[in-house]
Amino acid sequence: MSTANTSNTPKTQHSDTSYLQMDLLRFTTAGSVDDGKSTLIGRLLYDSKSIFQDQMDAIESSSKLRGEEGVNLALLTDGLRAEREQGITIDVAYRYFATPKRKFIIADTPGHTQYTRNMVTGASTADLAIILVDARKGVLTQSRRHAFISSLLQIPHLVVAVNKMDLVDYDQDRYNEIVDDFRKFAAKLEVDDITYIPMSALNGDNIVNKSEKMSWYDGTTLLHHLENVKVGSRRNQIDFRFPVQFVIRPNQDFRGYAGTIASGTIRKGDEVMVLPSRLLTQVKSITTYDGDLDEANAGDAVTISLNDEIDISRGDMIVRSQNIPKIGQLAEAYVCWMNEAPMEIDKNYLIQHTTRITQVRAEKINYKINIDTLHREDAEVLQLNEIGRLRLNIAQPIFYDAYNTNNATGSFIVIDPATNVTVGAGMLRTITTSDRLDQESVAPQAKPKVTPNVVWEPWNVPREVREKRYGHKARVLWLTGISGAGKSTIARKLEQKLWDAGKQTVLLDGDQVRHGLNGDLGFSDSDRQENIRRVAHAARLFLEHGNIVICTFVSPFAADREMAKEIIGADDFSEILIHCDRDTAINRDPKGLYAKAKSGEIKGLTGYDAPYEAPENPDLSIDTTAVSEEEAIGMILDGFELS
Repeated sequence: MSTANTSNTPKTQHSDTSYLQMDLLRFTTAGSVDDGKSTLIGRLLYDSKSIFQDQMDAIESSSKLRGEEGVNLALLTDGLRAEREQGITIDVAYRYFATPKRKFIIADTPGHTQYTRNMVTGASTADLAIILVDARKGVLTQSRRHAFISSLLQIPHLVVAVNKMDLVDYDQDRYNEIVDDFRKFAAKLEVDDITYIPMSALNGDNIVNKSEKMSWYDGTTLLHHLENVKVGSRRNQIDFRFPVQFVIRPNQDFRGYAGTIASGTIRKGDEVMVLPSRLLTQVKSITTYDGDLDEANAGDAVTISLNDEIDISRGDMIVRSQNIPKIGQLAEAYVCWMNEAPMEIDKNYLIQHTTRITQVRAEKINYKINIDTLHREDAEVLQLNEIGRLRLNIAQPIFYDAYNTNNATGSFIVIDPATNVTVGAGMLRTITTSDRLDQESVAPQAKPKVTPNVVWEPWNVPREVREKRYGHKARVLWLTGISGAGKSTIARKLEQKLWDAGKQTVLLDGDQVRHGLNGDLGFSDSDRQENIRRVAHAARLFLEHGNIVICTFVSPFAADREMAKEIIGADDFSEILIHCDRDTAINRDPKGLYAKAKSGEIKGLTGYDAPYEAPENPDLSIDTTAVSEEEAIGMILDGFELS
């Protein structure tokens, strides 16, 4: 062991500033039990001259006490006493080292099945994952599980380290067999870059130096690959997301909001929006411990002050006004269950997403994933270490992006409220509240459905002929707004006025439609979307028969209203926002819905405990706190030349 450093400063430490400018690679090691993960890391540290002399002395002593003939390099990372006694890794051990080309942070994660949760922790920030496979045992379930989790976590690079080649006499055929087996499995993963390396961590073959015993292998060594693999920051540098952690009030003259920038960049003077209030303001200052900044980036811990006094608290989020995340209480996610007690449908848990903690329950397990085959299987519960795709119902709106675009705001943990133990980790995938771009698991599609083998029949009497007889143009007026804003009242009086004037009218009201045509639908996001889809097609039929069709629906999601506009036709569709402030709507409460929401009888009431996405550019906007019903009707008649 004379090659170890004789001082307490590893040779890879540099005194010049170029060392500080080297890029950093975070990688994790994972695999099944006794695949040699800790030995591999010990060999990397030892052969790259990154071990302190006192560390070498300590592991030499420990190896002797254990009765081992040589030095057990695995003890460099097996830091817990329980680990050293059992010869296994049961916690995530982080180690740092550097070479002249790059700095590294290693997460050595457990191989035992019951510690899969630790692997998720270690891999969550990794740029690369090393999946170890014992050459004697081949690809095992735990190896597949860790590879699949790495794929879910969007780790861009995988290295399949076929270890312990010395125990199979460095046999090339055995290596090729394992590579073929893993490639068949990996074909189903979302990973583009996979490198295969045969090695012996115990003897140092292909770790730092090329192995003479495997001359048939013409690829790279592990260290060379780690030094040269292209790594970009996993942080989203585009979408500014600032979850508020603390409100800072050192004196009467300063109010700031402290936290860590999850993604993106912010500058002094930028216009921002505060969620959930959606109020707009500008950044007044960006403060750190070392002083004020003109600009701050993802990962920076800062305190932001704003030009306006806005009610902001922990769990709120500051974003750019023209780039907001998804906002909602219903979402779908992959969840890795980490607790011996199974995850139950409709049981209340806590979700921690960025700085917000609120209640959550799983409405449905869409499927769980068979780790060996990656096939989807039905499930009523998720057991320890099982991974499933769930539909979540969250008590308060969260502000999030899909994990594959922003892992900072697309990830969360699940907590048992009784024990305060983390029982699950999740990655948000399909967004079902406001993002209709990804239709992977939203049942109704935004595009009109066409039943196969049905021939379209043209209109018997063309609309133009009907319009000529009726003496007016046909049109769809879509009134949207929260309950209590005045939609139904205005719609009924508007229709009566048009009817009295001899116009052909049809009124489609949300409550009436749900008592018949859509009586089979509930109020989940997918049911709301299907409700609007059916109504839009009904409105289209009445439109083609020459009617002025008045639709009055909450229709809280912008994407659903856009779908209705596409079905009906942009030239014939007019979006009218009927609005008032939230307190006024609650005080009016014409149907008693807000009272029921307050008492807990109903949940997910739009405008109370569920979001409403107001139109950004409606054809007409009417504030019912500022105008009378008659004035509102006059605005519609004049605005669309109906009188």
